[in-house]
Amino acid sequence: MDEGEKLKRAVSWLREADGLLVTAGAGMGVDSGLPDFRGAEGFWRAYPALRAHRLTFQDMANPRALASSPELCWGFYGHRLQLYRRTVPHNGFQILRRWAENMPGGAAVFTSNVDGQFQKAGFHEGRVAECHGSIHMMQCSEFCTDAIWSAQAFEPVVDEANCRLLGDLPTCPHCGAIARPNILMFGDFDWVALRTEAQESRLYAWLASVERPVVIEIGAGKTIPTVRHFSERVGSHIIRINPKDPGIASHRGIGFASGALETLELLDDALSNG
Repeated sequence: MDEGEKLKRAVSWLREADGLLVTAGAGMGVDSGLPDFRGAEGFWRAYPALRAHRLTFQDMANPRALASSPELCWGFYGHRLQLYRRTVPHNGFQILRRWAENMPGGAAVFTSNVDGQFQKAGFHEGRVAECHGSIHMMQCSEFCTDAIWSAQAFEPVVDEANCRLLGDLPTCPHCGAIARPNILMFGDFDWVALRTEAQESRLYAWLASVERPVVIEIGAGKTIPTVRHFSERVGSHIIRINPKDPGIASHRGIGFASGALETLELLDDALSNG
C-alpha cells in the first residue's frame, strides 16, 4: 500500500471512530526534546557522566543501583524528574486532543512513558494508564508499605557533570528508608503496582464503552514491546507511527515510517482538507 492509500485509510478510520485510544512509547516525547535512550550510545549522550562507568539504562533503572549507590541513582532520576517538569509537550498532543473532542467517547491513553506528559498536555487524569508507573510518584524502597505518594515536594539538585544528587535523599514518611520512584524497573520485585492497576481498570472500562475505537500508536519500539502488544490485543484499526519499526499486519493496521509530530500534522492536514 502506498503512502497516499495509507493516508486515506487512516483518515477514514479517524472519521468513523467513536473513541481515540493513544498508545505511546518513548518516541512520543522526542519532538518535545526528550531522550529516548535508544541503545547504550543514545543513553550516554543524554548522561555522559555514566559513560566512564559503562553504566547503561538497564543498570541505572534497577533497584540494585539504588541500594548500592543511592546518590548516583537519584542523580539519574532526579535529573529526569526536573527535565520532565520543565518540558513542554509538543503540538502533536493537542492534535490528538482535538481529534478526540469530535468523538463521542473522547480519548484514552496507554503509555509506557513515566514522564507525565499526557497529563501535562491536558489529557484527563482518569483516562491515562501508565503501565510502567510514574516518576512523579514515590514509594518506599524497603517496601514497608504499599503506599504511593506524590513527588511534588521533592526538588532535586543534581551535579550533572557527575550525575549525583546534591543534598538530602528523599525518604519514606512511614519508616524513614530511602524513597524510590514508583516506576517498574528492571529486575524489580518491589514495585507497588496499585496505582497502575487502577488506571488500567478504568482504561478497560472505557474500552468497553466504545464500539469503534481507533488506535494511534506512537513511538513504541520492539525492544520492550509492551505497548505494541497492547495495541494489537485491543485494536482492530491501528495507526502505527514509528520511524524505525512501523511494520504491522495489513489486516490489523497501517504503519507510517516517520516521527510523531510530523505524522500527526500530516494526518491532521488530510483530515482538515479531505
